[in-house]
Amino acid sequence: MGTRRRRLSFDDDLLGEVTRGARALVLCPNVHRVSYDLDAEDRLAEACGLALAIGVEIALSRVVPVRQVKPGTLFGSGQVDEIAVQCEQYEAELVVVDGALSPIQQRNLETVLKRKVIDRTGLILEIFGERAATAEGRLQVELAHLDYQQSRLVRSWTHLERQRGGFGFLGGPGETQIEADRRMIRQRMGRLRRELEQVRKTRSLHRDRRGRAPWPVVALVGYTNAGKSTLFNRLTGAEVMAEDLLFATLDPTMRAIALPAIEKVILSDTVGFISDLPTQLVAAFRATLEEVTSADIILHVRDMSNSANLAQKKQVLEVLSDLGVSAAGEGEEGDEAGNMIPILEVWNKLDLIDQASADELRQVAAEQDDLMMVSALTGEGVLDLLKTVESKLTRAAVTVELHVPSGDGKRLAWLHAHGDVLINEEAEASAEGQPMRSVTVRLNPKELGQFETL
Repeated sequence: MGTRRRRLSFDDDLLGEVTRGARALVLCPNVHRVSYDLDAEDRLAEACGLALAIGVEIALSRVVPVRQVKPGTLFGSGQVDEIAVQCEQYEAELVVVDGALSPIQQRNLETVLKRKVIDRTGLILEIFGERAATAEGRLQVELAHLDYQQSRLVRSWTHLERQRGGFGFLGGPGETQIEADRRMIRQRMGRLRRELEQVRKTRSLHRDRRGRAPWPVVALVGYTNAGKSTLFNRLTGAEVMAEDLLFATLDPTMRAIALPAIEKVILSDTVGFISDLPTQLVAAFRATLEEVTSADIILHVRDMSNSANLAQKKQVLEVLSDLGVSAAGEGEEGDEAGNMIPILEVWNKLDLIDQASADELRQVAAEQDDLMMVSALTGEGVLDLLKTVESKLTRAAVTVELHVPSGDGKRLAWLHAHGDVLINEEAEASAEGQPMRSVTVRLNPKELGQFETL
């Protein structure tokens, strides 16, 4: 992909586009007496990762201590002056603030710094806008972007101050351009929501159809850049985009894999989670994330080489909880209060951990049933992971003795393909004199129901 580059203009309308190759200052505000899941340096590193994911060049990154939040600029006046000097010194065209800026704060900072300013939400929206590959993904991103954009119309671009005439539903006389823009945004958002509701219904129908099929679903979830897509490619032989970038995967992908005792398992790769994910994106991508709620097993992939992996785990579990998913223990079943799904933790990126630390983690993993260690990149531990998944999927299996006509090759072949056939021998003929076979087979409840409908 070629690198696009244009000079960022302070007069760009509305949000504009973050330009690939633009030099940026990345600032991480550390507000006094505010608790964060990640420490300041980890948050700064994550902010830099987000900036790199959109293709900007980081000229300088730093943590900025904020003793008291200023309503107009977030930072104190002295700090704003210092940032302005650094913009000149490092020839930065863009300022990235790893936090939520109000429209007024963003406008005031741009006025003083004479540069484009983008906050965490805007940056993530830019990434999602560039990565969305499917029609559904683009719908979701556009809805989230418009929701964010409508609050930014207070920015004093000259064309928003003009008045225009109009008739009836087009706007009355004296309607300002800002009011017209807001009305058009609301109308477009209404259309997008209706289209996404149709997407949600379609996905629900697909999930229901898969639920009637005998194939179990395994969903990969985890913090962004935990290695989900690399593991997905390792297990399926697919070529899903897997790079050392935040949000390399946006659109859910499904592939079938075979296990020794199960003919087909559907593996689903999902969008990564992140701390402080913009509320606009959570709402817009809910239809996509709901794929997780139909899984038979969730594989929670964790990057154990990341020092903030415990905080990342907390964020992932919070998102799952928001979706109504809670971990199911041994012998537990779902109830009306929540959708209880077995969660298997997959400690990934063994190849990036020193030997002593890896040995300690292996000792911990050996003492727990719901924990596996792998390196998706090298393949270490992947076969053991598949065996564990197979064991969990077949745990609810029942052993039944079935009598099938000897000439019913279709049903006999189905049992061999979908179940674990233990005994297959001749049986007494039926009352009509038809030759029969007695088949003792182990099947999951879903597969047994499917067999009964054949």
